[in-house]
Amino acid sequence: MEAREPWSAGPLYQEFPLTLAPGERTEALGPLLSWERQWAPGQAGTTNVESTFALAPLFSRSVDQGADATSFDFLYPLLTYDRFGEEYRFHFLQALSWAGGQSQSGLPAERFTLFPLYFEQRSAEPGQNYTALLPFYGRLQNRLFRDEIRFILYPAYVQTRKQDVVTYNYLAPLFHWRHGDGLTGWQFWPLLGHEHKAVTTRTNSFGEAELVGGHDKFFALWPLYFREDLGVGTTNPVTQRALLPLFARQRSPWRDSATYLFPLGLTLTDDRERRYHEVGAPWPLVVFARGEGKTMNRVWPLFSHARTPTLASDFFLWPLYKSSRVHSAPLESARARILLYLYSDLTEHNTQSGRTAHRTDLWPLFTARRDADGNERLQLLALLEPLLPNNKSIERNYSLLWSLWRSEKNARTGATSQSFLWNLCRRETTPQTKKCSLLFGLIQYQSGPEGARWRVFYVPLASKRKALASKPARAP
Repeated sequence: MEAREPWSAGPLYQEFPLTLAPGERTEALGPLLSWERQWAPGQAGTTNVESTFALAPLFSRSVDQGADATSFDFLYPLLTYDRFGEEYRFHFLQALSWAGGQSQSGLPAERFTLFPLYFEQRSAEPGQNYTALLPFYGRLQNRLFRDEIRFILYPAYVQTRKQDVVTYNYLAPLFHWRHGDGLTGWQFWPLLGHEHKAVTTRTNSFGEAELVGGHDKFFALWPLYFREDLGVGTTNPVTQRALLPLFARQRSPWRDSATYLFPLGLTLTDDRERRYHEVGAPWPLVVFARGEGKTMNRVWPLFSHARTPTLASDFFLWPLYKSSRVHSAPLESARARILLYLYSDLTEHNTQSGRTAHRTDLWPLFTARRDADGNERLQLLALLEPLLPNNKSIERNYSLLWSLWRSEKNARTGATSQSFLWNLCRRETTPQTKKCSLLFGLIQYQSGPEGARWRVFYVPLASKRKALASKPARAP
């Protein structure tokens, strides 16, 4: 039985194979309705490895069976739902959210948040349950960068714990008292504060005892005066003293730095670990550095030229032009920008595989990219893609609305496709075939190894088939 030919009716309804992956796509009503199906190579039409349905810009839904993942957006970013395996998250404007999956103990847990007023978690392990209602009363675990938080009539009383350090806050952040392994401290901010930690030991992940440096900190009328002794008992103890705005000084075996008349005065730095000397006046606006580890000439916002063994950056009339380069094997990257996001050119190269990816954006005119496999894609216009690169939700819900021109090329198969005005004119090619559709499919042309054929107003015209070359008969 002969396979059904994909239907071509321009922006009204269009079916076509995917160019950059095995699969097919249907688009209808211009940029509003789309349905895409991808499958594993060699399994065409049998099992959808990944499928996406979108009614732009209202909602979209994407299912990836290979990764066991689902993503749903409604008026993105108003409402979104993401699931990966057993982990899921539903949120409304990042303020109202439900999330679930495994807790740190490995048992299932569900979380509900109405940020910043209400926090809740329910788990199969009772010790992982918590409820918090600001500002009245509550307890949280592994939230807001703390292992545990307890409060009553916030900010009247707040207790936090991070690893072994417990801090009791009264009228936070004005007064606190804390203790931990070899540590005690207090503060009445911003008037006075003191904290001391003795040298201790701990067992690392290899079961070996390792030293943990101590410190001693004191401030008065913060940030005008403070003194700190850090890394006590280690190979690099650091002393810091400051009486602002007169001076701020840091001394250690690896690095010395001093600032006079902060923040507009002179800063002198001698970094013996990274082997460079630096002068700033005032830092960081005017900076000059020399040495093996760093060279820099900066007069902000006029120009800057900086180099380290792994990084390089330049700018002229910031933010008019800025470039940066990173060399951290096996990754090498280089990026140039004009007026922040107006123009961006990014190249990423893998020194081990020898593969290179390249992306160019000119807001709001176009975005063009070539991935590490050599596949290419060009889109005109691009209103959000240069500002939020590689955002799948933007691509699913909005890109089709303003992409007047789309072009794709598959480096492995040689297949290409071009679409103008949501398939009003569309062209697809492979090394063996060519297909064109114009004006809502009223004019169609298709050619292949078997010949060429035309359709005008959906009426097939006479086909022109290629004659098979006859082989000369052998002499008897």
